[in-house]
Amino acid sequence: MTTPVSLTRQGKVGLIAINNPPVNALSQAVRQGIIECVLQAQQDDEIKAIVLYCEGRTFVAGADISEFGKAPMEPHLPDVLHQVESCTKPLVAALHGTALGGGLELALCSHYRIALAGSKVGLPEVNLGLIPGSGGTQRLPRIAGVEKALEMITSGRPVAVESVVEQNLIDQVVEKDLVTAAVGFAETLIADQAEPRRVSEIQLSKSEGHDQLFADWRAKLKKKAAGQQAPQYAIDAIENTILLPFDEGLQKEREMFLACRSSEQSRAMRHVFFAEREVVRVPGLAKDIKGHDIASVAIIGAGTMGGGIAMCFASAGIPVLLVEMTSENLERGLAMIKDRYQQNVARGRMSEQQLQDCIARIGGTCDYADLSEVDLVVEAAFESMEVKREIFSRLDQACKPEAILASNTSYLDIDQIAASTGRPDKVLGMHFFSPANIMKLLEVVRTREISDESLATVMKLGKRIGKISVAVGVCYGFVGNRMYACYGREAQALLLEGATPEQIDKAMQSWGMAMGPLSVVDMSGLDIGYKARRENPNRSDDPLFFRPADMLVEADRLGQKTGSGFYRYDSESRRKEVDEQVIGMIRDEAERLGVTQRTIGDEEIQQRLIFAMINEGARILEEGIAGRSGDIDVIWINGYGFPRYRGGPMQYADEIGLDKVLQGIKAFQDRLGDRYWKPATLLEELVAQDKKFSDWVSKD
Repeated sequence: MTTPVSLTRQGKVGLIAINNPPVNALSQAVRQGIIECVLQAQQDDEIKAIVLYCEGRTFVAGADISEFGKAPMEPHLPDVLHQVESCTKPLVAALHGTALGGGLELALCSHYRIALAGSKVGLPEVNLGLIPGSGGTQRLPRIAGVEKALEMITSGRPVAVESVVEQNLIDQVVEKDLVTAAVGFAETLIADQAEPRRVSEIQLSKSEGHDQLFADWRAKLKKKAAGQQAPQYAIDAIENTILLPFDEGLQKEREMFLACRSSEQSRAMRHVFFAEREVVRVPGLAKDIKGHDIASVAIIGAGTMGGGIAMCFASAGIPVLLVEMTSENLERGLAMIKDRYQQNVARGRMSEQQLQDCIARIGGTCDYADLSEVDLVVEAAFESMEVKREIFSRLDQACKPEAILASNTSYLDIDQIAASTGRPDKVLGMHFFSPANIMKLLEVVRTREISDESLATVMKLGKRIGKISVAVGVCYGFVGNRMYACYGREAQALLLEGATPEQIDKAMQSWGMAMGPLSVVDMSGLDIGYKARRENPNRSDDPLFFRPADMLVEADRLGQKTGSGFYRYDSESRRKEVDEQVIGMIRDEAERLGVTQRTIGDEEIQQRLIFAMINEGARILEEGIAGRSGDIDVIWINGYGFPRYRGGPMQYADEIGLDKVLQGIKAFQDRLGDRYWKPATLLEELVAQDKKFSDWVSKD
């Protein structure tokens, strides 16, 4: 068996090479190999200095994710890093690509660091509900400074090596020939008789503004990363570099790391990490079907959504043709796109040249005949089945036979849309989320007759334009909006029963949702849901169903855009305020409908909304609309502001126990009836079998 770590000698320099493709992860074999090679180099009298580098496209990019959730195997990473730092000969780490997590900790334990231009370094553990556990919180502040360490560790974002040269994190940046440059650097150390330079020996002292600095960071992260424990642990650990000796700080860091690793939050965030990588593998789609490349795209509709979708493609280097009914609408849409790009330039998110390049890729037309050669069309027109069927019939005539036709519909039956064409095997849904140029989620709706090649092509395209694409089946609302309707239904019912909009929103935000449900509909526009409900062929005949929202629409209170919805909005600042008039309107409507109002606690609000969502998620799984429970979680994390540290609705249910969820649903069933609260069959089956949603596998 070939070892992933090897030692060779070039003159007086020992070269330790790590070769563990694709990202040189710190597997058990790599950890063992590093220790052995460092010891060999140390014992070789011919070697006076050491260069540690990686083969392939990157330096060590982190831990071996295949070992996640398994019992740790010796040698443990802290022991490996101690061996590296304790080496009696100068040791130079040569970085390229990315040095992340344990990779950066390995570099920090090396005595000197040289990097290839364009490389990045970072400690992203916080994104998995963890903190660095092998000295990262103790060494990074010592060499790069406390504030830089706070910024890098609590955000988890990698930074360019060029930006940390001044902080002494990188000794030298080279443009090419990294290993040759590193050997030359090591030879200079030998000539200068340089000693090992250990970061752990750097002493930090308490500054005058110490207490205020850490208080400010704790307050900032309490707001920015609300509910998350790892960022606060990270701040504590970094502060220990000043308050405690290195060994004690290292011990405390390890204790906090282990506490994080065993926490519900880290389990949830690791679940999301794997689920987001699993969604690219579509159940039932053969691995050898790769799909083809899309070279040009047309978008039907140049409104807010159509313009945002056009930006997704143009920003990925794909030419786009916007289609509108009138030249006035087209010009307005193109101007709106340019304005959005200019906002990105003003915020430093793109350069003026990038703006010009993107704009140059976007054209416009009012003639369907101009679509004869495009590879893909995405329809983003009015949410009406009649309108969409007419558009697709025209597209079927105008586009080349091999072109894929996609609808951005949020709710409608795409099988019906496909039936209006002569190519149902090339018609599917591409449900973007607003704002389309920012939101990561893309629901790819697989129709009854969609071909494997067409589906694979669109999944591949989704990755190219930077989306997290999840394949789902056809039903009203697909996965996300179908579940959101249940979530919203309970919020509306609770309003009639006596809760206020502010109370419901605050309860859900304190639970972890990015926004409360009533603030969300005010922002998006109450009329959107109103129209969608009227397009639903199976709409509930319950007179209470979404009655508060419908009542406000009928009173022309459509949300932020009209200055009033569930809240009142200041005309200039858009700042929302509690509207007693709305509360009175809902109270009067409840009385008219015979609903007795009462005092409702936050826990009931949270359980009603979340359990309704979970129950519908279970039905979606048993119907085969989603292939895995993790797919549902990815949709909710990336499209609906569900807290990542809770892992998504299905993971949350698994975490608290499906028996508890079922018990709660049955309690609501006893009090509120069967109409909405009948437990899903799959949920009852899994509880009876003592299994979780994550154990469930689609039979399709």
